[in-house]
Amino acid sequence: MNLPIEPSSAIAWGIRAGRGGEGHQLFKDSNVIALRWQGTPDLSGLPNDREAFKEVYRRTFPDVPEGNVANGAGQLYRFVHEIAVGDLVVYPSKIDRRVHLGVVDGPYRYVQDSAGFSHQRPVKWLRSVPRTSYSQGALHEIGSAMTLFQVKNYLDEHLTLLSGHVPVIQEAEEDESISLVASEVEETTRDFILKTLAKELKGHPFASFVAQLLATMGYNTRVSPPGPDGGVDVLAHRDELGFEPPIIKVQVKSTESSIGSPEVTALYGNVEASEFGLFVTLGSFTSAARNFAKSKPNLRLIDGLELVDLLLEHYEELDSRYKGLLPLRRVYIPEAVDAD
Repeated sequence: MNLPIEPSSAIAWGIRAGRGGEGHQLFKDSNVIALRWQGTPDLSGLPNDREAFKEVYRRTFPDVPEGNVANGAGQLYRFVHEIAVGDLVVYPSKIDRRVHLGVVDGPYRYVQDSAGFSHQRPVKWLRSVPRTSYSQGALHEIGSAMTLFQVKNYLDEHLTLLSGHVPVIQEAEEDESISLVASEVEETTRDFILKTLAKELKGHPFASFVAQLLATMGYNTRVSPPGPDGGVDVLAHRDELGFEPPIIKVQVKSTESSIGSPEVTALYGNVEASEFGLFVTLGSFTSAARNFAKSKPNLRLIDGLELVDLLLEHYEELDSRYKGLLPLRRVYIPEAVDAD
């Protein structure tokens, strides 16, 4: 099969058919790709000017934060003015779990569509290949959260498959993208948890959350009432009455900034020789604070990242109110295997 585009000058665009693949039948039956921004008008009369698209986007969606305007308007602009006839289209379908490859076959057009996919470009579909034909890195790239995006990093794989050949795929242990995918998923989850805790559990509610997390680890806890607490927000102990050692005195901070040694030493000043001190923060600790804690065998510091690790480890035992605040589900992601 002869390629309809030259690899040296190929431009490829990835596109999604809605969050649940709602536009799949339209894409395949009508030989088009389309964007669904319900309420946006016909864009064919707009000049080749990003600011003009932003203005239309603001009028259509007045409540959208300004930071999202550039993203949404930019995708519409690229769909109308940057995509050219002959460009490669890469459509990863959620419906049939295949990647559909084609070329843009005409200019932008506005078509009233009941499902909202009114912004359309004609496409000549050329080939459909299973997702397993691709490397993990290529699949990760076309799994972009954006509806419309330019494919850059793994263009050669799409062109090879379009030509009817099978690309040389790296073995799993050689594919660096596997560890990158796993790392990105983990980082996104950590960011979500820390941002949510910082926003929703500011101040005293964060102490209750830490107490509940300690409870999932087998401790009985008592939370100090709001107001002056003498530097101790939570008392934790193994027995129900709190008479048996060890007693753990916990200080918590919902701040995302660094905690210095003065605050850590203040907590330690409330800890008796037979007790333990625990400082928990959403942020981090300065090197001075960590050095001080290292010199005290009965003092422990937990920063935001370690707190997330503990939360994930004990997530299933958390109270339903915190599961509702942090809705998570267990997923399995590929793990890179060391060659040696």
